[in-house]
Amino acid sequence: MAHDNKVVRLAGQKPVSRFSLPVELVRLRDTSGQSLKAVLASFFEQADDSLFALADRAGSNQDQTAYFDAMRELRLRRKAMTVSVLQYVSQAFNELGKFKPARSGGSLEEVDQDSLSLVDHSDLEQQVAIDNLTNRLRNRYQEPVRMLAARIRHLVPQLDLSDDQMPLSPEVICGAISDACTDLDIDIRAKLVVLKLFERLLVDKLSDFYQECNKTLIAAGVLPDMKRAPVGGAQVAPGRSAPKAGGSSAPAEEAPAAEGTAHSHGPSPTFSELSALLHQGETGSAGIAQTGAVLDTDRLMARLNELQGAAPQGEGDNVVPLRQQLQPLLQGPEGKRFSVGQVDSDVINLVSMLFDFILEDRQLHPVMKALIGRLQIPVLKVALSDKNFFNRGGHPVRKLLNELALAAIGWSEKRAGMRDPLREKIEEVVGRVLTEYTDQVGLFEELLKDFGHFMDLDRRRRELVEQRLRDAEEGRARQERASQAATDVIREHTAGRDIPEPVLQVLNEPWTRYLQWVVLREGEESERWLQAKAISERLVWSVDPRPVSSDTRAELLRMIPEVVEELRKALQEISWDPFATDAAIRDLELAHVDVFQKLVTAPVVEDKAPTIENFEVPEAPAEPAETPEQSEPAPEVIDEVAEPASVKPAEVSVGVETAAVAEESAEIQSPVASAEWLAKADGLRVGSWVEMARDETRVRCKLAAFIKATGKYIFVNRSGAKVAEYHRDDLAIALQEQAITMLDDGLIFDRALESIIDNLRHNRKD
Repeated sequence: MAHDNKVVRLAGQKPVSRFSLPVELVRLRDTSGQSLKAVLASFFEQADDSLFALADRAGSNQDQTAYFDAMRELRLRRKAMTVSVLQYVSQAFNELGKFKPARSGGSLEEVDQDSLSLVDHSDLEQQVAIDNLTNRLRNRYQEPVRMLAARIRHLVPQLDLSDDQMPLSPEVICGAISDACTDLDIDIRAKLVVLKLFERLLVDKLSDFYQECNKTLIAAGVLPDMKRAPVGGAQVAPGRSAPKAGGSSAPAEEAPAAEGTAHSHGPSPTFSELSALLHQGETGSAGIAQTGAVLDTDRLMARLNELQGAAPQGEGDNVVPLRQQLQPLLQGPEGKRFSVGQVDSDVINLVSMLFDFILEDRQLHPVMKALIGRLQIPVLKVALSDKNFFNRGGHPVRKLLNELALAAIGWSEKRAGMRDPLREKIEEVVGRVLTEYTDQVGLFEELLKDFGHFMDLDRRRRELVEQRLRDAEEGRARQERASQAATDVIREHTAGRDIPEPVLQVLNEPWTRYLQWVVLREGEESERWLQAKAISERLVWSVDPRPVSSDTRAELLRMIPEVVEELRKALQEISWDPFATDAAIRDLELAHVDVFQKLVTAPVVEDKAPTIENFEVPEAPAEPAETPEQSEPAPEVIDEVAEPASVKPAEVSVGVETAAVAEESAEIQSPVASAEWLAKADGLRVGSWVEMARDETRVRCKLAAFIKATGKYIFVNRSGAKVAEYHRDDLAIALQEQAITMLDDGLIFDRALESIIDNLRHNRKD
């Protein structure tokens, strides 16, 4: 059979064949295939219009050609791509337990993204686009995907399925898209346009798809009462549904979790757990005092609505804390004080601690802290009306806070008079929340979608700028390497030689340019490069033939025409100016005439230089010139070497001593990075944000590329413009001296929640 060679026996597992799938999964496979087919049809229709619009607005002929090529190919291969995607997903069902999406999990590590080599650059670009699409799907539909995975695991408890092995997981769907795009007959530029379209258009179309998939299994009776996915992907015991909300056990939303659930590798804790920690830590007294008449939740919400429109606008770090904002709210007429219920008090304390963390976070610029701090009252209202706010990772308010903070991490204040689109957008989002939010959380979903679209456009623009920068730096690195290789060859063959000035100029200018061209075109391991080095050696020997023997004249007569012709061809290959080429040839011929005149006037004493007879003119790199140490130099060489002998031994020793002292002092003055900081420099990943001290200011930038050829780390600002470059040792020293500090670009809400729980548990232990 066609697939026999793909079968892998998994120890300890009973493989599930196509015909042994549970009937519920067979039904899911068929219905999801029809739904996915409709999703792809909608995508292709919208993609055609989008590509036409992009081509119409293209800024260059190259861009317009890429858009039209992508549009033509998608029209021609629409049906084939749809069939390919459906077959791929169907295979994930049929080979359940054995199927593994291509290059899933850490694929970029396998590509060695740090090198950013131009070799297989298209593969890297394509994999980056697929990984971006996978991450967006995984983040966007985290909850329904986990629910679907839990139901599938429930049906096949004998299999230990990883998340990416789930037949409808983002990894499988994106793997199917990557597989379908492989055969597109377009260049990588147009193919990336197609993949970007999938990322932009397909993501929003899968919401109903995942809902329908879950509904299909619910209709078949598979965990119909499950409210949220089990902890850590654990299976729900076979034959037992998730607990119902009115039963003897706690509701699914507030099921007790393990001790370590607050951390990033586990689900968020429930409100009941946080409340328990809050009281065990005896921090309740730090919140709203339980004195006077009690405001119920409805009255509290009404007063918060009034307070929301008048939320104070703090400047910089002077953001008014939530507890301080709530003091006037609890102040009644004639000095009467109000209090709130215990549950509402706990919510206020938790939200207050969340924003305390956010407003103290050094990752955020003070201006951004002030903007996000204005959301304290609206977020408190959401938390009061929905206790799942604390444990629902996909809650739109939490996601919006995370997105705002993530976008702001690399933001720096612009000069007066300059437009700042990001700041304007965040101000717009905050303003709409303060003016429009009452009790409809749908507003946050709308704002989240709109802000996500804004950030997608901004990210694509920055990626384009950064890609151009990477290409330029990679090209510059190759040029530097080629220049160094050419310089080394010229230096090697001219060292100790008496080269006429006109010929030396030819070697340092056009011939060096030719050597660089060969390295860039063919590489340093090529046969062409070896030939170029051999020609360099023969060219130098032709104007300064050492050592001299009785055969030197004959060898010159034979070699000179070849050298001249090779030089002429080489300069023609690099399109050197024809007039300059003729001038270079004339200079070389004049130098050759001088060499023959010197050979006539300079006698050769062969008995004092027996090894000169054995000298062979180098014609290939495999036969370098050899001068045994025992050979006695020719008279010309003796005269030239005799000059340095006039230096006194005392002067030589003093010079050596001075050089040694200078070298030692240089070593003392230059700081040396420790192994720990060198390791941290090596561990810095592309995309990591840092804060850099420059001219008594702090600049935020991210690592855009590591150029392996030169060992340079390239940093850019949020606009994609180059800010700085470091070599490994310099970067390690800067990290060690705190001139560069790392920024944590993790989800701010989750980090705040972890910090709160750690503090509460610490207080409880104390």
